[in-house]
Amino acid sequence: MSAKKKVNKTLNFSKYIRWFWILFSSGILVVVLLFLLASWGVFGEMPTFEDLENPKNNLASQIISSDGEILGKFYFNDNRTPIDYNELPQHLVDALIATEDVRYHDHAGIDARGTIRAFVFLGKRGGASTISQQLARQLFVGVRSRNKLQAITQKIKEWVIATRLERQYTKEEIIAMYFNIYDFGNNADGIRSAASIYFDKKLMDLNVKESAMLVGMFKNSSLYNPRDHKNPIGTRNRRNVALSQMERYGYITEAVKDSLQKLDLGLRYTPQSHRDGIATYFRAYLQGFMKKWVNDKANRKPDGSKYSIYSDGLKIYTTIDSRMQKHAEEAVAQHMPRLQAEFFHQNTAKRNPTAPFLDLTYGAIDTLMRRSIRQSERWRKMKYDLKKPDKEIKASFYKPTQMTIFSWKGDIDTIMTPMDSMRYYKSFLRTGMMSMEPQTGHVKAWVGGVNYRHFQYDMVKQGKRQIGSTFKPFVYAAAIDQLHLSPCDTLPDSPFCIEKNKYGNPEEWCPKNSGEKYGNIRTLKNALANSVNTVTARLMDKIGPQPVIDLANSLGIEQDILPVPSIALGTPDLSVYEMVAAYSTFANKGVYTKPVMITSIEDKNGTILFQFTPETKDVLSEEVAYVTVNLLEGVTQGGSGTRLRHTFAKEEPVYKEIITGYPYQFDNPIAGKTGTTQNQSDGWFMGMVPNLVTGVWVGAEDRAAHFKTITYGQGASMALPIWALYMKNCYNDETLNVSKEEFEKPDNLSIELDCEKHQEQLTGNKKGKPDDDQEIDF
Repeated sequence: MSAKKKVNKTLNFSKYIRWFWILFSSGILVVVLLFLLASWGVFGEMPTFEDLENPKNNLASQIISSDGEILGKFYFNDNRTPIDYNELPQHLVDALIATEDVRYHDHAGIDARGTIRAFVFLGKRGGASTISQQLARQLFVGVRSRNKLQAITQKIKEWVIATRLERQYTKEEIIAMYFNIYDFGNNADGIRSAASIYFDKKLMDLNVKESAMLVGMFKNSSLYNPRDHKNPIGTRNRRNVALSQMERYGYITEAVKDSLQKLDLGLRYTPQSHRDGIATYFRAYLQGFMKKWVNDKANRKPDGSKYSIYSDGLKIYTTIDSRMQKHAEEAVAQHMPRLQAEFFHQNTAKRNPTAPFLDLTYGAIDTLMRRSIRQSERWRKMKYDLKKPDKEIKASFYKPTQMTIFSWKGDIDTIMTPMDSMRYYKSFLRTGMMSMEPQTGHVKAWVGGVNYRHFQYDMVKQGKRQIGSTFKPFVYAAAIDQLHLSPCDTLPDSPFCIEKNKYGNPEEWCPKNSGEKYGNIRTLKNALANSVNTVTARLMDKIGPQPVIDLANSLGIEQDILPVPSIALGTPDLSVYEMVAAYSTFANKGVYTKPVMITSIEDKNGTILFQFTPETKDVLSEEVAYVTVNLLEGVTQGGSGTRLRHTFAKEEPVYKEIITGYPYQFDNPIAGKTGTTQNQSDGWFMGMVPNLVTGVWVGAEDRAAHFKTITYGQGASMALPIWALYMKNCYNDETLNVSKEEFEKPDNLSIELDCEKHQEQLTGNKKGKPDDDQEIDF
């Protein structure tokens, strides 16, 4: 070969080398230029440093129980609660890396090897998006465009943002952010919500199979929705891909993979909404409280704007104990279906043509129902939201409509007129229950009804009903305070009248005992235990109504009460909330403590925005409070609450039919009071142990719907079983500390509680005690 040819060949080779480096350098310059253009915002607005530091996410506000459980959340569209990396189970992280980005720890946001592979094979052998890029897309870029040019510019933006995220955050923080931001469908925003909604589990309790399913959904949560009946095996197949990837990269063994792939998904779908879950009535009350709180100008953000309870990620710490709340709801769910079944049995069309109403004419029922139309939510929406005329609204109540109605055996899809559905719902008995620590005022359980989805009117604080004999302890306490009476003091149990106009009563007031039964002489303890009306009337006559009202107001009763003698028998309408707070004063040595539901509120960063201050006041002396408690203990020792202590079941039909969980066999000190209103429209039971006071009310929406006889309609039958079931659950729960101890006795008690000694003091010789064994089950 000539020298000239060798030179030409060398020159040609050099030319190729030069062109290679020119193209290579140009490619790098183009990439650098594209990065610069993207970072300058040429391809669209880019996040600032502040945006990267604080990505804008809608975060649900959490309602947190006193024992650290999440009771529920407030949110509009995003049910998202952030988690930290250390809250993620390791196998969940392993599944994510193995499935989405196996070289995650080896790159700085862009996987060069994966990117080249994607370009060469046009994505047929897998994509090139790293976890950081996917996070960038979720946070700042948005849904991938179908326009190819726009899709390319979006990809470039993802690269730039991903590298910035990698500089801004640790690898662990990026993984946590990705799990937090992703929408898993079905209101499961973020991994914490997904674990709860799909498996009814806390995040750390997920197993490998469950983690693989959730990671598999990152591919496309709509396509791989485990509840989508159109693609029943798609989610399972995608989960199995994630398991195969975990085995391929050494996170699990082949044997584990094979065994897990054979299993079904194991879903425990638990939808989350404002109408479902635990403590729904309390959460509704709390929502109202929080709306007022955020509107208070004293509770603004540093920039002066309002907090949003639906998107600012507030943490609301409450006094509700999730364990006690569950025990309370279980007690209601055990007793009310049995009570309701008996109510339906006694109110069939054959037994009661005007069912569920008693003692009403057809005309009175028609008037009641027409009044109910105007009080209904349907009327309100059509009248004020839709601006419909009255005639059209009324007509709509008589048109058959498809609807879902409540039953204790599950919701029923049916067709009926709204008028028929109103009457149907009026046949259901409702309940209200609250439990509180008397020393702190902390409300531990709140059950405002039997089913929030269908009965949204809260019967703890919102609803007020006639309280019957549960008001009598206020009369006794006022009399003890003014007259220094002993539980052993006696009064005649005979017909008694307070003359006309003595205390503002326009007519002579002559109350009758239940069943018009009268005796001879009773101690105060026996009289209160058996709810004897004549003895209470005599006490009222001795002190007058005004001191009783003053005491009731000091005990937190908010209702205006007329100063007439008849209040002694419980004519006022009061709430369960008021009654529990008032009775708690007796258990708290005469000190009233305003009920507390919220201990503190924090923002998403943990900064305390609100902290409660206890509100207390001295109402009664410790001695008067203790003597009143001693009187109330008599109710469960030989009075209307004695069935709490029965060790063997009685044979009467009522015990088998509606006294749920009987016999209860309590042997610890319990102070309490039953209450039954006229015609058995309302049944109450207030029960106390030294560190827990609980009140229960049961009745229908309308007072005309009630049991016909006092055997079934009294407080000891309707309300007491709920209290008993709740307390047994609490005592059986070893994680709780509900007292079984005696009520603490004052050091210098001047009122004699031993009736034999009291008689000696009065007569100077031993005469024994009066007949105190008579039991009237009222």
